[in-house]
Amino acid sequence: MRIPYDTSACLGRDFIDLPQEVIAAILITVNEGWRHAWACDDVNVLSREIFTTERLRDGMRNALKSAKHSWSKTIKLVVLPGTESRSGTNVVVPDGRTDIPLLSIEIFLRTEVHDPHAIIECKRIAGSDTHLCREYVVEGVDRFRKGKYGQNHTVGFMVGYVLSGTAAQSAEGVNIYLKRASRNEDVLEPEEVCDTVRSWASRHTRAIPPPIYLYHVFLGVADVVT
Repeated sequence: MRIPYDTSACLGRDFIDLPQEVIAAILITVNEGWRHAWACDDVNVLSREIFTTERLRDGMRNALKSAKHSWSKTIKLVVLPGTESRSGTNVVVPDGRTDIPLLSIEIFLRTEVHDPHAIIECKRIAGSDTHLCREYVVEGVDRFRKGKYGQNHTVGFMVGYVLSGTAAQSAEGVNIYLKRASRNEDVLEPEEVCDTVRSWASRHTRAIPPPIYLYHVFLGVADVVT
């Protein structure tokens, strides 16, 4: 497997551009990790966001341990603890905290980049709740768009914990907010990276190119019973 690194450096840092097979592997791990997390008696739609994220992190680790996918031995994902992060090499004091950072052994061996190679930001969501839809964008999507998270990444990930309604309704609620904010270029579009995970993708320009692509997965009760 070849990891492409054809993009120019940003502030002295190599850009990390994930190929489709790595993106698919991350989405599959999130989806399977959610099934492990939901099996815990203390996880439900009323659980605190930070608590649910810890359970999802544990679930993703369990999913990777038991994985029998063809990519398991080549991509070699590592689910890291939530950690303080620095948005740039000129930042000394951490200015962010990532929910679920990921490391790829393959990428590390090629680049020796010690920072996370992918970041997952998690938010509670319901398509009918305008406040949550706004928070999903302002406190989630925009952290990537403004470079607070993944400044040297071209791909990022968002997970929405669906409190009510469906995944499609959550995506539509986010899009309604974006359109009201005159941000039509940022809307979420259905994306079939792999046929086992329902996901959406969005493209966001940044002050320092290139743009970042975000992959969105909305997880709720339906995702563990279907």
